[in-house]
Amino acid sequence: MVKLKIAFVGTHGVGKTTLCYELAAWMKKREVRVDMVREVARRCPLPINRETTLDAQSWILHAQIAEEIQLSGEQDVVICDRSVIDNYAYLAYRLPPPAILDDLVRHWMRTYTHLFKVPIVDAPSFDGVRDTSREFQMAIDREVERLLARFGAEVHRLLPEERARWIDIVAERIGALPAPQMGLFAAE
Repeated sequence: MVKLKIAFVGTHGVGKTTLCYELAAWMKKREVRVDMVREVARRCPLPINRETTLDAQSWILHAQIAEEIQLSGEQDVVICDRSVIDNYAYLAYRLPPPAILDDLVRHWMRTYTHLFKVPIVDAPSFDGVRDTSREFQMAIDREVERLLARFGAEVHRLLPEERARWIDIVAERIGALPAPQMGLFAAE
């Protein structure tokens, strides 16, 4: 099977993590060797959200890339809960990024087979980590959109009104995968 690297992009609190788990489960049922790069920012030992720093976003960016490299060598499909552009958006929102990071993000964006932009449907809920400000959520979403356009990223946009079908839409866009295992799971 051709190796795929799929990333769900967008601001915080829009459902990227849920989509990652749903897609991974969908693929596992089809005996696809798949793993996930989980949201790196949650493990960052430095300030994030509106208080982020260059050091924090550099840590997140490099940890994201390292995990993607590691899993790409081990799996047929890697699903990323965010891409490098998401984390970069928080830095660009807060302060001007150094040119060297700009070049790195531009280069790394070409390594994704599929990018799916997840839209804002609701305000972010409190989970102990993410910022719950609707204004901040929307500002980061605008920054993600700006960076996607600036870097010329090809992105599949999920629509809010199709939320119940997002996983089906994603699976359709990805294309053919091995046939599902028969008899192990209830019919979908």
